[in-house]
Amino acid sequence: MKVIISGYGKMGHMIEAVLAQKGIECVAASEDIAAIDPAVAGECVCIDFTTPEAFRKNYPVLAANFKAVVVGTTGWNDIKDEVISCFEKAGTPMIYSSNYSIGVNVLFAAVKRASELLAGHGYTPSIHEVHHVHKLDAPSGTAKTLGSIVEKGIGQSVEITSERIGEVPGIHSVKFPSGCDNLTFTHEAFSREGFAQGAVAAAQMTEGLEGVHDFQELLFK
Repeated sequence: MKVIISGYGKMGHMIEAVLAQKGIECVAASEDIAAIDPAVAGECVCIDFTTPEAFRKNYPVLAANFKAVVVGTTGWNDIKDEVISCFEKAGTPMIYSSNYSIGVNVLFAAVKRASELLAGHGYTPSIHEVHHVHKLDAPSGTAKTLGSIVEKGIGQSVEITSERIGEVPGIHSVKFPSGCDNLTFTHEAFSREGFAQGAVAAAQMTEGLEGVHDFQELLFK
């Protein structure tokens, strides 16, 4: 497998390091993915960690040119149907997630089950997330994913609050308080490495894959 990284910020550098650890060739890391030769792109999996604005501009190029694409960029849920349709029409496999941390995906599964079990028992859920001051979107894509999971499972709306502090990699807490007790699920990232490890694992999953998939459905199938 060969990989090209779209976006060469802190996550791009971490992904490059993980690829090197695993002996996977990183052909290029680019802030201008449209400048990559399509003949080269066609032999590579693209791992995209850019900005919502860059992804909105680039996703047709990603779908048209690459062997497969792993999308870690968030903030494009409002055009999700268009993006999925674009990749499906191009016949390019895509894996997407609001968070590639294995631990966060376990959090998603645990919160889903808890929400279903607590429905109708007087619990009022809330979500709080903390990230570094450089993060552009608030609430985070992960918090939004947790919100949709909770709302679907428990059948009521959920408040999401956000903080931006220093260089915090990411903390997500889901609380289920009632008049009698409180149940809390928290995931705290110590660095960006867990996200990079998961994204590279997703890139490896694209071998022989068809269609568009949420990372979690592939991880726990």
